[in-house]
Amino acid sequence: MKQRGVVIALLTLLLFLTFPWHAGAQTRSTLRWGSRGEDVCVAQRRLKAWGYYTGAVDCIFGRQTYASVRLFQQRNGLAVDGIVGPDTWAALGYWGGTPSTRAAATAGATAGSRAAERDLLARVVSAEARGEPYEGQVAVAAVVLNRVRDARFPNTVAGVVYQAHAFESVTNGTIYAAPTASAVRAAEDALNGWDPTGGALFFWNPAKASSGWIWSRPIVKRIGNHVFAK
Repeated sequence: MKQRGVVIALLTLLLFLTFPWHAGAQTRSTLRWGSRGEDVCVAQRRLKAWGYYTGAVDCIFGRQTYASVRLFQQRNGLAVDGIVGPDTWAALGYWGGTPSTRAAATAGATAGSRAAERDLLARVVSAEARGEPYEGQVAVAAVVLNRVRDARFPNTVAGVVYQAHAFESVTNGTIYAAPTASAVRAAEDALNGWDPTGGALFFWNPAKASSGWIWSRPIVKRIGNHVFAK
């Protein structure tokens, strides 16, 4: 009986070690000029939703897709090579790694990625919260970071910011203006962990918001002209 128990234990260990725990992780192939297939369609759809690509979703990586990828990379602090590799896939909101690699991407694993995240956050803050109290500016940046950590949203700062219809400043182009000094400080404070909202995922100005859906979100705090909700 003892020998049988040892055998069962060994079989259990073997099954554990060989089970494909990573199977649920979404992986994407590296795309470049001339690539074809479903992954090209996925990239084209995301670029099209965010206004970078205006061509047909034909699953063919041609001249227009190449130009769109380069523009996206340029605006998101990525290496501008026209190739959709791991970093560009992550910025597009797709990450094919383990929970630990996802966490590293979210936090900004290198100084360069952190600088790019801070710049993009600062531009969002400057455009969306200009004139708001400093705490309110940090709160707007915190909402973006809270979405990055929430599985219902893209898992990168760029993915959250450029998600279709997520921020008015992206739609009207004001996000591309140089950020104010206070917006840069607010972005840095949020990246360092300050969240005045306590985990909010949405914010809006009650005097301007007309969406019935947004008012269904439970408001947790008001700072300046904005309310923050989960």
